[in-house]
Amino acid sequence: MQVSRARALLAVGATSLLTAASVAATAGASSAAPTWAPADTATIHPGVQMYTEGAQCTANFVFTDGAGNTYVGYAAHCAGTGAATDTNGCDAASLPLGTKVDFVEGGSLVTEGTKVGSGTLAYSSWLTMQKRGENDENTCAYNDLALVKVDAADVSKVNPSVPFWGGPVAVNTDGSAAGDRVYSYGNSSLRGGVEELSPKTGVSLGAEGDGWSHPVYTVSPGVPGDSGSAFLDAEGNALGTLSTLAIAPLAGSNGVGDVGRELAYAQANGGIAGLALEPGTEPFSPVL
Repeated sequence: MQVSRARALLAVGATSLLTAASVAATAGASSAAPTWAPADTATIHPGVQMYTEGAQCTANFVFTDGAGNTYVGYAAHCAGTGAATDTNGCDAASLPLGTKVDFVEGGSLVTEGTKVGSGTLAYSSWLTMQKRGENDENTCAYNDLALVKVDAADVSKVNPSVPFWGGPVAVNTDGSAAGDRVYSYGNSSLRGGVEELSPKTGVSLGAEGDGWSHPVYTVSPGVPGDSGSAFLDAEGNALGTLSTLAIAPLAGSNGVGDVGRELAYAQANGGIAGLALEPGTEPFSPVL
C-alpha cells in the first residue's frame, strides 16, 4: 500500500532523521523472559522492518520487563509526525502511546512485504522527555529510543539475536572511542530487498553530546528506513541505535544514540518495571 506520511530523504542542515517513508510497501535479563523462537525461523527480531502509519524503520534490540512482556526497540522519531529535520525530542511532535506498529518481512520499493506480527507503542523517549519537561540539551538532542510491546499472540515468533552478526552479548556501558570497530544490520526498503547490503561494518568517530551519541562511518552508510537499527561494538555488546544521517560537517556519517544511556533513561522514567535488554541466543561472530 502507499505510505500515509512523507518524510524527507535528506534535509538542508547538519543532520536528518532516517525514517523511510514515501515508499510503496505494506505495512535478558528478566526472570520472566519467554522461550525464544529459534533464530533461523524467528520472524520478529532485530533487523525486522517496522511500520508506523506508513513510516518504515528497522528494529534494534529485544527487551523484556518484570511482568514478562516483550518489546522490540526502534527510534523514537519513527513515530514522529514532523519533518526529518525535527531532531530535538523535547519539542518534536509524535504519535501517542498505544499507536499500532506492524512487523513486516521482505518489504521493498518493488515488493510488498509480509506482515509477521504487530505491537503497540509502549515507550517513547520523546514523549517521556516532553512529559517530564526535560531541559538538558544533549539528552533532548540525542535520546531517540522507543519500545513497541509485542502482541501476546506474536511473542512466540521473537528471537533477540542480531541477524548475520549474532549477539548482543550485553549492554555497552563504556561508549566508544575514535577508531573502534562497529557492526550493524539495516533493513531499509529503499535498498530494494537486496539482503547483502543489510550487514555493515565500520568505525566509530568517538562520542559527542557528552556521550549521548556516537558518529560512525560504515560501508554501506545507513539510509532512511535503517532508523533505529542496532549497532554492536567489537565485543558484540549493544552500543547504540541508528538515529541520523549527517550532511555536515561529517558528510555521509551516521549518528548512533548510546543505547546504554537511552535504556537507563527509560528504566528511570518510562514506567516499565524491570525493563532490560535481552542478549541474543546466537554467539557474536564479527566476520563479514
